[in-house]
Amino acid sequence: MNDKKDYLHKLRHSAEHVLHQAMKELYPQILLAMGPATDDGFYFDFDSKPEGKEAVTITEADFPKIEKRMQEIIDQNLPITRHEINVIEAKKMFGENPYKMEWIEQAKERGDAISIYWTGKPDEKGSMVDLCAGPHVDSTGEIKAFKLLSVAGAYWHGDEKNKMLTRIYGTAFSSQKELDEHLNLLEEARKRDHRKLGKELGLFTFSDMVGKGLPLFTSKGATIWRELERYVVDEEIKHGYQHVRTPNLAKTDLYKKSGHYPYYKDTMYPAMKIDEEELILRPMTCPHHFALYMDKPRSYRELPMRLAEMARLYRYEKSGELTGLIRVREFTLADAHNFVRKDQAAEEVGNVLDLIEKIAGVLGLEKGKDYVYRLSLGDRENKEKYYDSPENWEYGEKLLRTVLEERKAPYYDAKGEAAFYGPKIDVQMKNVLGKEDTAFTVQYDFCLPERFGLSYRNEEGEQEQPIVIHRSSIGALERSMGFLIERYAGLFPLWLSPIQVGVVPVSDQVSAYAKSVHDAFIGAGIRSELNVENKTLGAKIRDFTLQKVPYLCIIGASEEKRAREEGKAYVSVRTREGKNRGVVVLSEFLAELTKHIEKKA
Repeated sequence: MNDKKDYLHKLRHSAEHVLHQAMKELYPQILLAMGPATDDGFYFDFDSKPEGKEAVTITEADFPKIEKRMQEIIDQNLPITRHEINVIEAKKMFGENPYKMEWIEQAKERGDAISIYWTGKPDEKGSMVDLCAGPHVDSTGEIKAFKLLSVAGAYWHGDEKNKMLTRIYGTAFSSQKELDEHLNLLEEARKRDHRKLGKELGLFTFSDMVGKGLPLFTSKGATIWRELERYVVDEEIKHGYQHVRTPNLAKTDLYKKSGHYPYYKDTMYPAMKIDEEELILRPMTCPHHFALYMDKPRSYRELPMRLAEMARLYRYEKSGELTGLIRVREFTLADAHNFVRKDQAAEEVGNVLDLIEKIAGVLGLEKGKDYVYRLSLGDRENKEKYYDSPENWEYGEKLLRTVLEERKAPYYDAKGEAAFYGPKIDVQMKNVLGKEDTAFTVQYDFCLPERFGLSYRNEEGEQEQPIVIHRSSIGALERSMGFLIERYAGLFPLWLSPIQVGVVPVSDQVSAYAKSVHDAFIGAGIRSELNVENKTLGAKIRDFTLQKVPYLCIIGASEEKRAREEGKAYVSVRTREGKNRGVVVLSEFLAELTKHIEKKA
C-alpha cells in the first residue's frame, strides 16, 4: 500500500471498531463476530439472534440512531491502543462469544500472538475491546467522515452450512468532501446496477423454480448475447481460429489427469454414475480441446493451431457470492487454446493481446483507462499450489513480461496469482466504481501439455512438446453483458441495442403506413418495434424512451401524404437523447443505420 491507502485502510478499520462499540452499547444482546476494512470501506458481522437471548432486527431505518452514537464516540477522541495477551487471558475475556473463541483457537493452533485493541482506556466505563490484528489510527477523533450504507445477511465464513449473521456495510474518509464524492459515485453505480437495469429493460430474470445463479434471458437479452457471440466468433475466425464444439460433460478422470480436480473439486458439481462411467459437468474446456488435438498425429506445419469455442461451463458458487450476471453457476466462456511451438509463444501472446484490444475497442473500452493488464506470477516455494518446474516458470514469466513491455502495455505484477500450470496475463477491467475485476486471462501453459503427452513432429521428424496458450477474447458472456449494461447505463450502441428503432404512429389512420415503414426496417435487418397500442403519442414515446431505444420514427399524416405524393417513404426521426432530426427519406435513413451497424460504431 502507498501511504494514503495505508492510512485510509487504518481509518476504515478504526471506524469499524467504532461501529462495534456503538452496536454493543445500543443492542447489548448481540454477539460480535468479525469485520474487516475493505477497498471501499468496511463491514461488520454480528449474530442478531444469539441462543437464549432476544433477537434483534436491524434495518437501514436504524442507521441514523447507530450513526449518532458512532459520532458521539468519535467526538470523545478516544485513544485506540494495541495490547498482546495470552490464550488464557483471551478466553477469559471472550469466553462467552463462540465466534471470538473460534479465532482464539485458530491463533493458538498457528502459534500466532493474540492481539486486542482497546477503544478508550482499558477497563474504564465507555471503553470497548475486541480481538484484532490491526492496524488502526491513534484515536477515534481522526475519523472525520463516515457513513453506513446497507445491511444484509452473511453466513459465518461465507459457508452456507454455518449460521446466517447480519452484516452492516459502511465507509469512511479523511474528509467530508471525499465522502460526498464517494456517495455520489455509489449513487451513479446504483443507477447503473445491471441487476436493476436488466429488470427495467426486460433483458433477463431469475426464477426460484429454475435455481439460484441460473439467469433466464428474454428475447431482448438474448439479442445482445447473440450480437456479442456473432461478433466474437466472426472476429476470431478472421484471426485464424478454428471454432469447435465439445460436450458439456466429461469423465471425472479427465480432470484428474489434467490436475484440475484437486484445485476445483469444491466448485465442481457432483459426479454422475452413467453405465460404467463417472461423468461430471465440465468446469473448464482445456482437456476437451486437448482431446481434439490428440485425435491424430500433428506436424509443425499445423502450428499455431487455435481451437476456440463458446463453451458452456459449470461451477458451484456459494449462494452468498452469486451476483446477478457477474457470478453465476452456469456461464458461457469465449474460450480458446492455442497450440504453438515454444519459439512461437511470444508472437502468439502478442496476437492474442491484439485481438483482445481490438474487441475491447469496438466495445468502447480504452486501454489504460478502462482496463489494464496484471502479470500474475507463481511462487517457487509453494510446490503444493504450483507445478514444480522452476526453469519453465522463469521462462514463461520472462516471456509474458517481455511481451507486455515491448507493447508498452499498462501492467503491474501480482505474485501468487498465477494458474497452477503457468503464469498468466489477467485483463483487469474497471467497473463503475473504479474497482478492478479480473475479466479474463491469457495463460502460458507448459504443464498440461506434459501431463497429456501432447506432441508434434518437427522438421527433423522428431517429436516435440508444444506450449499451450489458454485465452479468452471477451470472457464469460454473462459477465461481459453485466459489465456492459453498467458501463452503457443501458444506453447500448446501435449495433447492440435489442430494439434499434421504435416506430410510433400518431393515430390509427396512419397505422398501415407505419407498418410498411416497420416492415422496411425488418427487411433491411434492422431490429424495429411497432407500437400500435391504444395510447397517446406521448405515452408511446415515453415507453420507447424508457426502453432506451436509439431512434424513434414518428409517423403522422404529413409523412404519409408526402410519401403518397412523391412515391418514396418519409419518416420523422428523433434520437433517444431527445434530438429532433426532422423528416428524412426512409431509404437514406436505412442506409445510414445499416452503415452505422456494420461499423459497430
